[in-house]
Amino acid sequence: MPNDTAVREATTVVVIGAGPAGLTLANLLRLAGVGCVVLERHSRAYVEGRQRAGVLDYHGAQIFEKWGLAGQILAGMPGDGSLEIRVDGRSRLLDVAALSGGRTGALIPQQILIGRLLAAHLEAGADVRFAAGDVALHDIAGPEPKVTYRDPDGVLREIGCAYIAGCDGQHGVSRAAVPADALTTYTYDHGIGWFTILADVPPPRHPLMAISSHGFAAHFARGPKASRFYLQCDPGADPAQWSEERVWTQLRLRLGDEELPAGAITDKTVVDMRSFVADPMRHGRLFLAGDAAHIITPMGGKGMNLAIADADVLAHALRAAVHDGDETGLAAYSTTCLDRVWNHQEYSRWLTEMTHEAGDESLAGPFRHRLARARLERLFTSEAAARALVDLMAGG
Repeated sequence: MPNDTAVREATTVVVIGAGPAGLTLANLLRLAGVGCVVLERHSRAYVEGRQRAGVLDYHGAQIFEKWGLAGQILAGMPGDGSLEIRVDGRSRLLDVAALSGGRTGALIPQQILIGRLLAAHLEAGADVRFAAGDVALHDIAGPEPKVTYRDPDGVLREIGCAYIAGCDGQHGVSRAAVPADALTTYTYDHGIGWFTILADVPPPRHPLMAISSHGFAAHFARGPKASRFYLQCDPGADPAQWSEERVWTQLRLRLGDEELPAGAITDKTVVDMRSFVADPMRHGRLFLAGDAAHIITPMGGKGMNLAIADADVLAHALRAAVHDGDETGLAAYSTTCLDRVWNHQEYSRWLTEMTHEAGDESLAGPFRHRLARARLERLFTSEAAARALVDLMAGG
């Protein structure tokens, strides 16, 4: 229970976490006239400096457009009108804009998105509290939940609220506050690792995925002078084993580009391709959003988009509950979000299988290797197949 000596205050919604889900939700609640306080355990500098992927799909871009935030959030960000798939060094181009009827998104690195969301929120005088320690949730199943934390000066504070939004990721306190027997969790290990590299190298003309017997690789823009590269590797591989010489040798080999320039590597890590879903995404007055509720592989670029979509659904539901006394949207929140989550999980898994098994025969054997090659070729011989892919890329 909260400490009796805590400094007490109240708001309508406490948002835990200042990532894509939390800051999107906070901005939308502000626009909806719903009071909220954002608690973030890290410093502002850490939050704004985190390097993450940055593909905003059409559905995600439309959320900001409909809430009147597109001008602040997406200005100057390039679109993703085409996708290059390079198979054994042969370049094939999918005209995403034409195949989708213009439903394209934007290439926006997550740290830029976070910086703009945070600036928009703070410029409006909103309340974001960084370096919030010892965050704990109380009475989430009752009508008057509370959140306690210690501010940077060590002062214990208690915030009474009507609702809590848990947007603090897979290792945060929000999901851990839900009784284990109240959640069904689904996990899947794809048996693949991605070695990811951020480097000072000019970006490709189009987002690029390369498939060959040497293993999967990809090259994406992360600004006008920076690139994010991906190399298929063993799960749990040690980044220290990848020397700069090995990195550039493998990238040139797998991308089929002997002229690829080397540049300063500013970040490298190994991501194990895992999926996770928690059901339901609600317990009492606590609503989970983003990575707190589901993890998806980077393949397909849906993690950030699912977080933004959760925030949009929850913002609409909270606006109706607070202003109209209508909790229909809150009751449907988990089902509404999970329908989209499972659709994108299936898309990510399908794309992962096709792009990795079409190149590396050892992953699933020669039969599935040939099946994946057939699926891949169909994208360039069947307009219906290509349209199905770009429809999933667009989101919704």
